[in-house]
Amino acid sequence: MSWVGATAASVARAVQRGDASATEVVDQHLRHIGATDVELGAFRVVRTVSALAEAEIVDDLPDLGGLALAGVPIAVKENIPVVGERLCLGSAATLRDSADKDHETVRRLRGAGAAVIGLTRMPELGLFATTDDQDVVTRNPWRLDRTPGGSSGGSAAAVASGMVAMALGNDGLGSIRVPAACTGLVGLKPGHGVVPAGVSENDWYGLTENGVLATTVEDSAIGFALLAGRTPRRPPEPGRLRLGVSLRSPLLGVRADRDARQAVSRAVRALIASGHSATQAEMRYPQTLGPVTVAIWMAGAYRDASVFDVGELQPRTRRHVRLGRRVERLVREADRLRWRDSVLAWFENSGHDLLVTPMLAGPPPRAHNWSRKSWQSNVLSSMRYAPYAAPWNVAGLPAISVPSGIRRDGLPAAAQIVGPPGSEELLLAAAAQIEKAAPWPRHASGWPRLPQPAAPDQDCPSPRTPH
Repeated sequence: MSWVGATAASVARAVQRGDASATEVVDQHLRHIGATDVELGAFRVVRTVSALAEAEIVDDLPDLGGLALAGVPIAVKENIPVVGERLCLGSAATLRDSADKDHETVRRLRGAGAAVIGLTRMPELGLFATTDDQDVVTRNPWRLDRTPGGSSGGSAAAVASGMVAMALGNDGLGSIRVPAACTGLVGLKPGHGVVPAGVSENDWYGLTENGVLATTVEDSAIGFALLAGRTPRRPPEPGRLRLGVSLRSPLLGVRADRDARQAVSRAVRALIASGHSATQAEMRYPQTLGPVTVAIWMAGAYRDASVFDVGELQPRTRRHVRLGRRVERLVREADRLRWRDSVLAWFENSGHDLLVTPMLAGPPPRAHNWSRKSWQSNVLSSMRYAPYAAPWNVAGLPAISVPSGIRRDGLPAAAQIVGPPGSEELLLAAAAQIEKAAPWPRHASGWPRLPQPAAPDQDCPSPRTPH
């Protein structure tokens, strides 16, 4: 039996029962990667030997009952330390020495029985909402001419194509939720301080959170619980929720297109059918929010680049870093707290339990060498199609991207649900009700494909064949 394309939960149950071995599962996924990643460019490093060795360790354990991810192959975004692997951060210019230990999030997933099968690609320093470097364009398995988003685009492409059951990413201004929306996945950004962060010099002033991308709410809930140091459990059934629905864009001049608005409608109808109420309640984004967000984005890049030779970075990144140096003095914690306080007051005064918004304003941009385009082109592209994610990083609140139908162009559509502090399980519960009422395809059409012989180990920064 092939386990390629199975959920993380079903793989773990099979390995626990003895219906499959961890080694068998990992080997099948390695074969799938070897046959298909040349087309998608999701992985920078495929850990063929190491992943099989990790799977053998799981198979040798006397009791697998407590391992929620027993034998589950996972991918890790290349800016998260994995012992023995070098951090690439999207380009050879940022190459660092091999990590001497796992990041805490990796340690927790490994401790639950997962095998790290490879490191996934990201744009340089994770700055943009498309994924490519000077050598390889990462492609969306739903449509190869489209990006899987960014910055966790490699992780999203790997999960959406069935190359792994789950992938670890991080979200500084939407970098989990945006790729999840582009590829039809569930992507939860936890609230501030719930999951260990520590993925850059200062986590973009505390905006960046780690999380998983998965094909089902059950898998997403398992991943979140493990990362948060909790015991995995099925999201509890929520009581009757009062939903506020807002289509207003945080970015002046950008409006959600028809498909994005319909995705919100479908998600809201599914929640109403589950017994909840919904009313239009437009979120008021202050005019200062945009400049505050952009200043943090640029200044965070300047901080991250301080440990590299800036002259070796891509031109778009160098421009971003130079601007970050100029605006660093404008980053003030008080501005973030003012926005957070206003959102918390909105939840309290409006009587709404959750907020539903579009996840994207339009379709993912085309997949091509954005790293060779101007800084202006990259910034405008990211802002125009993905403006809805960033406000919730600035506020430090949990938010989730939930698949919601298919766009007219054949790409997946998604809605975003935002909650107050500590509402991660409530968001997952609401997403589970949408999944039950309106199930989504777990993988892109035509994926996963028949596994073939596994590829040999590849070491960063040697790229795969350019598309």
